[in-house]
Amino acid sequence: MSADHDAPGVGQGPALFSDERQEAILAEVSREGRASVAALAERFAVVGETIRRDLAELERRGVIRRVHGGAIPAEKATPEPPIEDRATQMTGEKERIAQAALGELPAEGSVFIEAGSTPSYLASALPPDRPLTVVTNGGYIANALARHDNLTVLSVGGRVRPRSLACVDDWALDVLSGLHVDVAFLGTNGISAGAGLTTPDLAEAAVKRATLTIAARTVLLADHSKVGVVSLARYGGLHQIDLLITDAGLAIEDMRELEDAGLRVIRA
Repeated sequence: MSADHDAPGVGQGPALFSDERQEAILAEVSREGRASVAALAERFAVVGETIRRDLAELERRGVIRRVHGGAIPAEKATPEPPIEDRATQMTGEKERIAQAALGELPAEGSVFIEAGSTPSYLASALPPDRPLTVVTNGGYIANALARHDNLTVLSVGGRVRPRSLACVDDWALDVLSGLHVDVAFLGTNGISAGAGLTTPDLAEAAVKRATLTIAARTVLLADHSKVGVVSLARYGGLHQIDLLITDAGLAIEDMRELEDAGLRVIRA
């Protein structure tokens, strides 16, 4: 083992050996869901290149995945977890995102709420006295909203994907092609300045691509763990989103990168 001495460790204590630092980096990535090179370099008082070497070694061991500007846990590179599991992750962040998204609702009119764990939090937070027509491709969202007296709920049909419970394939695409709503609230598996909007499943990518065309305004709801993630299928670019509402866990440098790419970002 050898200790790195790239920068003075002011407030950091003794310099860590590289394997000690890598274990600390792995613990942070696992705990927070992602970590940026800049933040890790500051924390460990080393230069960015040292952190990049650490991340390369951790990726070689199969415990993290490098993404633009940092790293995410290796399990994020695998197919998406079931919607039931995602709905119980980062609940506080998703609740704050949903509350911020309420400010984007029209006084009356129509909205689309996409199937997904974060958009479902918005559906749960909808004010009961707002006269809205709500269109969704998530049957569980439609069922939850159907008893609201002031809401007209329209359910998009299609094949139901077991992992996301989203309606996909031709039936869904046919319905979406004939829609126009005031605001569409969408979710995503991944968003990055370089790759745009991505998801692991090709059928879901086709439906997501269609949802980007149906609204006067499009609002993306995504917690910070989705930023920098790149999945298999690209379905859209940042220019197709009017606003990203995320949480305060998004690193400032990541927010600035998205803003430099032309995307307005709110950290709730």
